[in-house]
Formats: sequence, structure tokens, C-alpha cells
Amino acid sequence: MKKETVNEINRFRDERNWRQFHNPKDLAISISLEASELLELFQWKTNEEVVEAKADALKEELADVLIYCAMLADDLGLDMDTIVMEKLKKNAVKYPVEKSRDNKRKYNEL
Repeated sequence: MKKETVNEINRFRDERNWRQFHNPKDLAISISLEASELLELFQWKTNEEVVEAKADALKEELADVLIYCAMLADDLGLDMDTIVMEKLKKNAVKYPVEKSRDNKRKYNEL
């Protein structure tokens, strides 16, 4: 995520003096809650129904998840791009292309 985006998120939070409420535990809880709201959009519907009819709600819930993730990473002194790239490298070892391509099995089942 761009540093300017993280700065804007923090500016929004700090103008409201909300940092006092945003400790790592509560941010992690908020990520889970917002992810559940995102998931709820899909309950009892097809992918097409949600993507077509609920596009605005889908964008808003996904943004909420990403905002809380950005705040948590920033508060922990983590760069989101760096930690994502590190995780992709680990996943490349766990899921080599020759075993994983067109295969939905978890790494320990390959």
C-alpha cells in the first residue's frame, strides 16, 4: 500500500483522536469483524449476484478490511508491501508450480 494512503488513513484517525482505541488486539478484532461483513454479502447468493448487484457494498467492506490492516501494520512498524512479498516467497516454496498448478490441495497434501 502506498505510504501516502497509509498517511491519509492515519490522518483521518488522528483528527478524530481514535488512535487511543486502536491497539493491535482491537485492530485484529476489527479486521475479523469487517471481513465477516464482507463475507455476509455473499451469504445465500451466487458470486454473480454479489459482484453485479452489490458492487458498491463489496468495495466498501473490502476497503474497511484494508484500512484496518493498514493501521495494524503501520502501528506494528511493518511495511505492507514488504510483508506481502515475504509471504509470497514462502508460499512459492510451499506451493511449487509443478505440484500446485490446477490443484486446490493444501501444501501438506501435495
